[in-house]
Amino acid sequence: MNWISNYVRPRINSIFSRREVPENLWSKCDECGQMLFHRELADNLNVCPNCGHHMPIKPRERFKAFFDGGVFVEVKVPEPIQDPLQFRDQKKYVDRIKEARRTTGEKEAMLVAEGEVNRTPIVAAAQDFSYMAGSMGMYVGNAIVAAAERAVQLKRPLVLFSAAGGARMQEGILSLMQMPRTTVAVQMLKEAGLPYIVVLTHPTTGGVTASYAMLGDVQIAEPGALICFAGPRVIEQTIRETLPEGFQRAEYLLDHGMLDRVTPRGKLKDEIVCILRMLLREPPAVMADLPAPATASPAQSAPVEPPAAAAE
Repeated sequence: MNWISNYVRPRINSIFSRREVPENLWSKCDECGQMLFHRELADNLNVCPNCGHHMPIKPRERFKAFFDGGVFVEVKVPEPIQDPLQFRDQKKYVDRIKEARRTTGEKEAMLVAEGEVNRTPIVAAAQDFSYMAGSMGMYVGNAIVAAAERAVQLKRPLVLFSAAGGARMQEGILSLMQMPRTTVAVQMLKEAGLPYIVVLTHPTTGGVTASYAMLGDVQIAEPGALICFAGPRVIEQTIRETLPEGFQRAEYLLDHGMLDRVTPRGKLKDEIVCILRMLLREPPAVMADLPAPATASPAQSAPVEPPAAAAE
């Protein structure tokens, strides 16, 4: 037996040829602590299969599961002035924007798209909490106005998925001005007789809750979502009392008449389509394995220009 060739050489080869295991293959559930394989978690729409805890999901991933065949066309949103106040705290605002774009791969905190859901044409908008906490700045205001105008132009309902920490402090009063501005955009839908459904996801807080997120014809929330203006900790420190268990969570708000439904993420698509078709006075959708619409794939889809009024 040759000790060098039979033991030493294989041992050396195994050390130098050992492959690194990617760190992002597993995710830990924040609620139950279960380790979840990333493909299993993605197939379950970022919902823990063990305890049902709803983890964050990016707008683009949500839309791929929401629209028929994962096909949708982005609606172009007018670009605002990037840093109107020349704001700086620990970092420059422009540097925070660059960092958010690099980490999320998205231009801003809201994505607007159009497509079909169970053969029902809609316009949809979704916020990305991973982009500066989904905060509402001028771009988000432009996005909601563009979504509303596109819905009116096409005579389609608007479905909005909210997820935000409130107004964007780096834009000061200009971010707060988006509250009445988005309220006017919602009013455009109501005047046109078009349904507006809001799906509140975790968390939806601050000025977003005080404006477009609570103006839907039907208010739906994902299980366990925190929905509030001021958070529980701030309220407890102000009134110096212990709040009820589950205070400001979706189930608590449903019990107190603030919401219409609390629906798991996997059932949202069918429920939204059912509600929309009732509001539009259309027959129920055929729940079957529908083929993908005959449109461009997501990678080939070019953003649709909004109406001229949106740019103004």
